[in-house]
Amino acid sequence: MSYKCSRCKRDVELDEYGGVRCPYCGHRVLLKERGGGIKEVDVK
Repeated sequence: MSYKCSRCKRDVELDEYGGVRCPYCGHRVLLKERGGGIKEVDVK
Protein backbone atom coordinates (compact mmCIF):
# COMPACT_ATOMS: atom_id res chain seq x y z
CA MET A 1 0.00 0.00 0.00
CA SER A 2 1.25 3.47 -0.85
CA TYR A 3 1.77 6.18 1.77
CA LYS A 4 3.41 9.61 1.90
CA CYS A 5 5.50 10.87 4.82
CA SER A 6 4.00 14.01 6.36
CA ARG A 7 7.46 15.45 7.16
CA CYS A 8 9.67 14.79 4.10
CA LYS A 9 6.78 14.25 1.60
CA ARG A 10 8.44 11.17 0.06
CA ASP A 11 6.50 8.13 -1.14
CA VAL A 12 6.78 5.20 1.28
CA GLU A 13 5.90 1.53 0.75
CA LEU A 14 5.25 -0.36 3.99
CA ASP A 15 5.70 -4.06 4.49
CA GLU A 16 3.66 -5.88 7.11
CA TYR A 17 6.62 -6.45 9.46
CA GLY A 18 8.50 -3.15 9.18
CA GLY A 19 6.26 -1.05 11.42
CA VAL A 20 5.02 2.47 10.73
CA ARG A 21 8.04 4.68 10.18
CA CYS A 22 9.44 6.58 7.21
CA PRO A 23 12.66 4.85 6.09
CA TYR A 24 14.10 8.19 4.87
CA CYS A 25 13.61 10.54 7.85
CA GLY A 26 12.25 8.25 10.62
CA HIS A 27 9.01 10.22 11.07
CA ARG A 28 6.05 8.15 12.28
CA VAL A 29 3.14 10.06 10.68
CA LEU A 30 2.30 8.68 7.25
CA LEU A 31 -0.62 9.74 5.06
CA LYS A 32 -2.50 7.22 2.96
CA GLU A 33 -2.54 8.01 -0.75
CA ARG A 34 -6.05 8.39 -2.13
CA GLY A 35 -7.20 7.27 -5.54
CA GLY A 36 -8.01 9.80 -8.22
CA GLY A 37 -11.60 8.65 -8.72
CA ILE A 38 -14.69 10.34 -7.36
CA LYS A 39 -17.37 8.28 -5.65
CA GLU A 40 -20.98 9.14 -6.35
CA VAL A 41 -23.63 8.21 -3.80
CA ASP A 42 -27.35 8.06 -4.59
CA VAL A 43 -29.38 9.70 -1.84
CA LYS A 44 -33.02 8.63 -1.59
